[in-house]
Amino acid sequence: MARLFLYRDKLRHNYHFLKELFKNSETELSIVTKLLCGNKKYLKEVLDLGPNQICESRISNLKAVKQINPVIETIYIKPPSPSIIKSLVKYADISFNTEYEIIKMLSREAQTQAKTHKVILMIELGDLREGILSESLEEIYSKILKLENIEVIGIGCNLNCLHGVMPSIEKLNILCLHKDKLERKFKKEIKYISGGTTVTLPLLLSEQFFPAKVNHFRIGEALFFGADLFNDKTIKGMFPFTFELEAQVIEVSEKPSEPFGEVRANPQGIKYSKKNNCSQTIRRAILDIGVLDVQPQYLIPNNPKVKVIGASSDMLVVDISESRHKYPIGSTMKFQLKYMGALGLLNSKYIDKEVL
Repeated sequence: MARLFLYRDKLRHNYHFLKELFKNSETELSIVTKLLCGNKKYLKEVLDLGPNQICESRISNLKAVKQINPVIETIYIKPPSPSIIKSLVKYADISFNTEYEIIKMLSREAQTQAKTHKVILMIELGDLREGILSESLEEIYSKILKLENIEVIGIGCNLNCLHGVMPSIEKLNILCLHKDKLERKFKKEIKYISGGTTVTLPLLLSEQFFPAKVNHFRIGEALFFGADLFNDKTIKGMFPFTFELEAQVIEVSEKPSEPFGEVRANPQGIKYSKKNNCSQTIRRAILDIGVLDVQPQYLIPNNPKVKVIGASSDMLVVDISESRHKYPIGSTMKFQLKYMGALGLLNSKYIDKEVL
């Protein structure tokens, strides 16, 4: 059976690197654990690091977090649907919101549960996913202030998540201006500007003047992958991979380099284009993992001489022709993972998850 490893020492190193960035400021570092898909073993490793806040995008994952640590502050980081309002108020201390009608529902449920539910209003800054348009912000905010058991503790934004619009100092300054305007008009302090994410970190680390008012960072990908998304590199001083996949070899054989016979689309809808070197053969290995667990383009073989050919639902085929290691039946092959690869594996019930 394939196994996914989380390396505790690398995770701790990356976390302390991030904590060091903010040690002399009043910035809140909030850890995004949605990648872990509610796996309690891995969640506990993150919670043991000592964060003050955990961000999640699934109610079941928030429930798992609260079962491990009932007192940690939890944040639901996408606009809630009406069907989850009751559970949201129960398991999330804070939620990201854009719709007044939803916040009214949260207000009623918070009264029922005798709680004050905290809200961060998300503002549209160009990526066109969730966010209140600037011209509507003051009207919505004024109505929310009248709701009982609701406290607006921040404004925020998301960038790069849908259309790839990158953050900039200019966009973050716009967010700061919105905070200033709301505070002046409504005479009420707003605690957080939640404009910091993994994609924003390179701006903070650069020579540019980073707006000090941006005091809430939601970090997930950088924690687990040390990702510099501006430059498609690893942030200097961080580990690029805290996860590693190990899969077992179930067949090794010398086969033609090209399929033979009439070729049509495979079950994934992909039609293979034959090349001209049909007479060549290559040494192929099959591993006990497939697209049901991970898309092959998100796998990075530890052995650079191994090339990923493709996958079906439960088997991965690789070219080991150039590898000195022959990978006999029953041996294992290891892979580093891109973010979406780790996400698929963590969501697969067929992969063992271990901590090293």
